[in-house]
Amino acid sequence: MTLPVTSRRLHAAAFVTALVASWSVVCPAAHAQVSTTARPAVIVVPFNIDGRDARGYWLREASAVILTDNLMSIGIAAMSRDERLRAFDSLRVPATARLSHATVIRVGQIVGAMRVIVGSCAIAGGTLTVRARSILLDNGQLSPEVVETGPLANMFDVYERVARHVAEGLPRGGATTAISHPPVAAFEQYIKGLLAEAPAMKLSFLREALRLSPTLARARIAIWEVYNELGEHQNALTTIRQVPTTHALAREAAFLASVSLVQLARYQEAFDALTALNRARVDGSVLNNLGIVQLRRPPGTTGRRAVSYFADAVAVEGADSDLLFNLGYGHWLDRDWPNAIQSLREAVRRRPTDDAAHYVLGAALQQSGNAGEGARERELARRLSSEYGEWEKTQPPAGSVPKGLERLRTELSVRAFRRVESEIVAAGQRSQQELAAFHVDAGRRAYLVERDDEAIASFRRAVYLSPYDAEAHLLLGRVYLRGGRHQEAIDEFTISIWSRDSVAARLALAEGYIQTQNMAGARTELQVVLSREPTNPDARRLLARVPPE
Repeated sequence: MTLPVTSRRLHAAAFVTALVASWSVVCPAAHAQVSTTARPAVIVVPFNIDGRDARGYWLREASAVILTDNLMSIGIAAMSRDERLRAFDSLRVPATARLSHATVIRVGQIVGAMRVIVGSCAIAGGTLTVRARSILLDNGQLSPEVVETGPLANMFDVYERVARHVAEGLPRGGATTAISHPPVAAFEQYIKGLLAEAPAMKLSFLREALRLSPTLARARIAIWEVYNELGEHQNALTTIRQVPTTHALAREAAFLASVSLVQLARYQEAFDALTALNRARVDGSVLNNLGIVQLRRPPGTTGRRAVSYFADAVAVEGADSDLLFNLGYGHWLDRDWPNAIQSLREAVRRRPTDDAAHYVLGAALQQSGNAGEGARERELARRLSSEYGEWEKTQPPAGSVPKGLERLRTELSVRAFRRVESEIVAAGQRSQQELAAFHVDAGRRAYLVERDDEAIASFRRAVYLSPYDAEAHLLLGRVYLRGGRHQEAIDEFTISIWSRDSVAARLALAEGYIQTQNMAGARTELQVVLSREPTNPDARRLLARVPPE
């Protein structure tokens, strides 16, 4: 059985809204357009919509896209829409909600931006009014409001004037480029296609955008994304190959075509296309996908070994968690346990809830002779995703991992913006620990007043955020034990001991064993406790309940 690359994970969404400004998690892969600076100078967030004109809902997102385009065209390092969405997702900030200034300031500070652009727009008859302000992130001050008005049919001119105002004082490091705007009607359909949720509706809007503006390459890329998500890879390939080789987005289109070729198992074509792209400009995503092609092709075919490409991808781009996983997984497949362990440890450090990385790391540790730690890692993987337990039912229990775990990149790298991940990771790990502690405290309070369902929910959230939190596992086990869920309690106590060996966890585990009539197990745990604390009264009380050998 082959597990999907993106496995089903536990979710903790119910508590996001109240803590969104302080909660961040490890950033997954970032992405797509090349920047000339290490960090974005500015982030444009979707504008608010004033008034009740139903025609204007799409302008919320359109405002951010158009202003970002204008800023980039004059050499300012602005975060693209895809980069913004990924950053917001990484920080668990809802991309479609109306955000407070505190939240957007938090996001901007984490990614190292200088300013965040906020604003609003309104339609009255055929007139568009746009209002914008900059939030200066070094001191949180708001700039004076910029107001521009014009016919909706000339909306690109209105936003260009706004961009000139908000660009004042921002560094310009890139080259100035001209922007070719599509008809407003086509752009409206394109934005609506981006915002639609159902694939059929997305495709309907995007196809209409192309009908109105056949040269709108962005719409072809968006259609490729829909087809790729649906697994219709031949349709995706046909669509993306219609982007002209002379277009500004030709390199991105060629990369996406190579992804489709990989998905269609046309490996030699994919290898040739990726090699040409990498020859023109070295890129972490290209190198990563070259490694995946080599993993999937028969041994002895053209090119270097997969791990060589994965190692180059990490060297070029830095310690991205997905690239590190692929490198560790490649070493695992080569039976190089020490290097697999080294890479996978770094992968789980950067993304503590990566179930696949925990599972493969556990297998590598077991193969290298570290059975205890390996078992802990695999148990954590099973807790983060139920699929591993199901897979193990049909597979040899020792020394194996699922096939097909390698992670194919679907976006070109941005080495400059990927450096931001290190800051998101550091901030995210701090926030995860803080939020995990919050849920442990909430669970403890619920446990003391016997609101067990509430306590279980809180402790599960804490464990999701911090899989090695020994106290959370211990307290969760105590709730289970009180509710008669003995085996689940024993599992939690066991993980707590693996995470941090404590007398309290061993006493709790002994109690669990006694209640399940596993007297030998209880005796073993109590003897460990008494070897450390010979006069421990709780250990002696429990031992009195255990029949002698």
